[in-house]
This record gives sequence, structure tokens and C-alpha cells, in this order.
Amino acid sequence: MARKQSTQPGASRSAAATALAAARKRADVNVLVVEDEARVAEFIQRGLKDEGWNITLTNDGHEALALLSEEDFDVVVLDLMLPGMSGQDVCRRMRAKNDRTPILMLSALDGVDDRVAGLRLGADDYLAKPFDFDELVARIEALARRGGGDYKEGNGQVHVLQKGELRFDTRSLEVRCRDRVIELSAKERDILKLFLSNPDKVYSRERILNALWSFNEDPLTNVVDVYISRLRKKLGPCGSLIGTVRGAGYRLSMKPSHRS
Repeated sequence: MARKQSTQPGASRSAAATALAAARKRADVNVLVVEDEARVAEFIQRGLKDEGWNITLTNDGHEALALLSEEDFDVVVLDLMLPGMSGQDVCRRMRAKNDRTPILMLSALDGVDDRVAGLRLGADDYLAKPFDFDELVARIEALARRGGGDYKEGNGQVHVLQKGELRFDTRSLEVRCRDRVIELSAKERDILKLFLSNPDKVYSRERILNALWSFNEDPLTNVVDVYISRLRKKLGPCGSLIGTVRGAGYRLSMKPSHRS
């Protein structure tokens, strides 16, 4: 399970301010992690807190159900093989109570039959161990959007996302560059929303694929590059906001960056 190195102490004030703003913007995303393996639980909790999310951790299925009855969560990360009440039973009981909180199931079992069984129990996604941390984050982001729409900011939800002259109203689905209305497909709007919700953040092709496409999509496909190219063209002068970070992926930024 890979994890990017954290920013070094000598980081600039502007970078620190950007990170702080991003953390505040996403601080209302609540994730319940149900994992009994201490090393994995600590890894997930530390990493997700670094993403700016609120994390509640438990290693017990009964306690997980109790927490769900007391608090609203945006996503549940649920280990399959828990002692006592298993992850399958937790999932089954949640759905029996009509609790529709999105569930990302974790398991060392990675066969097709295992994934299908987990999804049929009511899980929304399934991730096999060991996993890449970026993929875990991307899947949680996708489930949070699916379950609750926009990330929250302050006391309400953000409905208008804007960077420079690029504006996206997520209620009306209207996209504007300067004063021109731009027609985008649903997938193009999803990509734009991902970037506008996290400006200056670099997204790898794999992370975009995992966040916005089916989890069994071929990671070697160039579909992300095709959609990015198409989106840039449609955005006209605002397309230059989407830059290519060599060897890393894409980001939306006001800073000049390479386009390919």
C-alpha cells in the first residue's frame, strides 16, 4: 500500500495556505472506518486525516452499527473479515435498516466471485488488499459525491464552483467561460467538477479513472486523456486552466502549466 511522502517542513507559505484551504473545504466529509487489523487501520486513519476528512475508527461490527445509528457518515470503509460480527453482517444489517450510506468494502479476497458477493450484499464498491492509497481516496471521493452531492463548506453546500473566469453551477449544470455558456456531456461535467472542487491538486490518470468510471475499467485505457483533451477544447480560453503535470497527471490551476 503506497503512500506519498508528506510535505517537507520547508514548504512555502502559499503551499501551506492552499493545503489549509483545501482541508477546510472538505472538513465536513465524515468517514467511518471499520478495520480490526491495527496496522491497516492506523495507515488508513492517518492518510485520510491528511486528506482533510473527519475519521471515526472502530474495530468492531457492533460498535460500527451503534455509531451509524448516532451519527451521519458520508462513507463507510468496511473490512470484510471482522472478529465477532463480520463485515458481511454489518453490511446486511445496514441495508435491512434502510441505511443507504455508501459502503466501500475492503478484503484480502480479490476473486471475481468475492467482489460480486460483496456487491450483492449491498456494498457500493469493493477494494482488494493490498491497495494503493490514492486508489482508496479516489473511491471514497466517488462514493461521497454519489451519496451526498457536493462537498460542504461552512453551514451549507457549495453549488457554484469557480476558478478565474470558469464557472460551474452544479444545480443548473450550467458551465460558463467568461460570458459564454458551454455544453458538456455528463462525464465531462464530472471531470470538471472533480478539478474545480480541488483546485491545484494533481490527479493521476488512474485516480481520475477510479473516481469517475467503473472500478473494473481497464487502467491502461486512454479514455481519461481523450476526455481531458475534449474538455479543454470545449472550454476554449478556459481550457488552459487544466494543465498536464509531467509524469503525474492533471490539475486545474491559474498557474501556467504544460498542455499536451
